[in-house]
Amino acid sequence: MAGHSQFKNIMHRKGGQDAKRARAFAKIGREITVAVKGGSPEAAHNPRLRAALVAARLANMSKDAVERAIKKAAGAGSGEDYQEVRYEGRGPAGVALIVEALTDNRNRTAGDLRSMFAKHGGALGETVAFQFDRIGVVRFAAAVGDADAMLEAAIEAGADDVASSEQGHEVVTAPDALAAVQGALEAKFGEAESAKLEWRPNLTVPLDEDAARSVLKLIDALDDHDDVQVVTANFEVDESVMEKLSA
Repeated sequence: MAGHSQFKNIMHRKGGQDAKRARAFAKIGREITVAVKGGSPEAAHNPRLRAALVAARLANMSKDAVERAIKKAAGAGSGEDYQEVRYEGRGPAGVALIVEALTDNRNRTAGDLRSMFAKHGGALGETVAFQFDRIGVVRFAAAVGDADAMLEAAIEAGADDVASSEQGHEVVTAPDALAAVQGALEAKFGEAESAKLEWRPNLTVPLDEDAARSVLKLIDALDDHDDVQVVTANFEVDESVMEKLSA
């Protein structure tokens, strides 16, 4: 089990669900703000906003809250001005981490993250992006069509790869082809579950239980920071170890 998704299982098992839900809503709100300010307040003409709205729906964010966020971002002179910042560093056992943030104070965010890395035996500021590939990923529920239909449509749309399973379809694209592929596939299969740019490890670090516990503590701390949107890491952990840590 690798990379970016597995620590979410642990995160969701922890206490303080209300606080986490509020934090998740705030992060989605920031993404909506940046999407609207960088494009159109109309989701039909703004792929990034469409992706944010899907995330809001999956998180059970209310329609009223979403509409307020869009109107606030679209309004003249709205005070929030978030910058997209990427931070790179290494955690315990040499694990590479990429932290993507939306912040209105770069110095504050950098200082906070540097302290978190140091506290958990890591170091912020090391270049690690070469250990990841930047890709576009469009995800659909398994029920929208069978694997052959998705593969054929993805090839026609210009995608690079498709992985289908009982959990759903994952279509991989070049970053600059994401919007076009998303649009072509949604025209055939309906709205995607998600469509976004991701970092995917091209080199992974295997971890034992102790190292995995240390890395996951760092990732949890980073993920809990208000400015952090996405944390991606390049480690591998056996399923049995993850089950033990999740217990």
